[in-house]
Amino acid sequence: MTERVVLAYSGGLDTSVAIPYLAEETGAEVIAVAVDVGQGGEDLNAIRQRALDCGAVESEVVDARDEFAADYCLPAIRANALYMDRYPLVSALSRPLIVKHLVAAARKHGGTIVSHGCTGKGNDQVRFEVGLGALAPDLQIVAPARDFAWSRDKAIAFAEEKGLPIDVSAKSPYSIDQNLWGRAVETGFLEDIWNGPIEDLYSYTSDPAQERDADEVVITFDAGNPVAIDGETVTPYQAILELNRRAGAQGVGRLDMVEDRLVGIKSREVYEAPGAIALITAHQELEAVTIERDLARFKRGVDQRWGELVYDGLWFSPLKNSLDAFIADAQQHVSGEVRLILHGGRATVTGRRSDASLYDFGMATYDTGDTFDQSLAKGFVQLWGLPSKMAAARDARLGGH
Repeated sequence: MTERVVLAYSGGLDTSVAIPYLAEETGAEVIAVAVDVGQGGEDLNAIRQRALDCGAVESEVVDARDEFAADYCLPAIRANALYMDRYPLVSALSRPLIVKHLVAAARKHGGTIVSHGCTGKGNDQVRFEVGLGALAPDLQIVAPARDFAWSRDKAIAFAEEKGLPIDVSAKSPYSIDQNLWGRAVETGFLEDIWNGPIEDLYSYTSDPAQERDADEVVITFDAGNPVAIDGETVTPYQAILELNRRAGAQGVGRLDMVEDRLVGIKSREVYEAPGAIALITAHQELEAVTIERDLARFKRGVDQRWGELVYDGLWFSPLKNSLDAFIADAQQHVSGEVRLILHGGRATVTGRRSDASLYDFGMATYDTGDTFDQSLAKGFVQLWGLPSKMAAARDARLGGH
């Protein structure tokens, strides 16, 4: 029985060339699987047909946009997931979803090998292969760009030799990955980290320096999930799509950063994530109103660790699973509304309200009606500072600092 390779297929040069190449190298039949995570661009039916034209025996396209929004982006909002306190995990969030559908295709079509187009220098090889190892450890993995030193020049020559129906002339100077949650741009002149980004890089966002009227938006959350925008009920997919449009029009969500890759190198990336930044900004503010102080302090560390695990390809790990349970419990009172002003590249919170608010006007006010008993404060301060006071006295007695 002929072996079958399930290929994560994008429709571009590298994965199109991989179809006949994998067939030659492995002697296996190739099943191409393209997953729609809101990346836009080409029609998926055209991508499906291209895979067949390049020699795939089967070609599937999966519309996973709603699944991506609900099961991957929403957890990132609840975790305020910002790697290195800035990057909202654009590519990292989509990989475990793609892995899930690759495994499903392998089971459906009798595949024994899974293939992806990642190089040996990036994070995505880890995300694909660690995820596959968790969900389907019996499947073999082949990565042509890494395992066979497959360069772009070789890919173009191979495509021309085989007469493959793909355009090899249009070469972007950048490497771009995009989905519903955002867009990542690297390589080209950006590899010199002194070079500033140019406006041509951007697609999801308008120039924040352009003159335009500010946009006021009210986001409603239920247990940490966005459920309405300006009072209109939305699905997770609709919420992200709408805020990509509105925050993007105001230039919100542009990032230019040198980040720590998992493989040990530093990499310069330019990101656009307007909806993600707006939603996380609003969610953080609602947490500030509804989560008790010690829980909030602890959750900040959990959020950071959650983001690192997802960035590092450990979506299916036991720790990530347990942190999800903690975060879900912490979100039970994170319901209410947050008002944002979107303008000049910023999403600025200007209002917040919640039935679960821990903000007590009577306790907080300095005006008449203050219910805070200030007479209790003096003794509290003395007891709170007692350990430091005693340690300082000891150090002075012993001649310390």
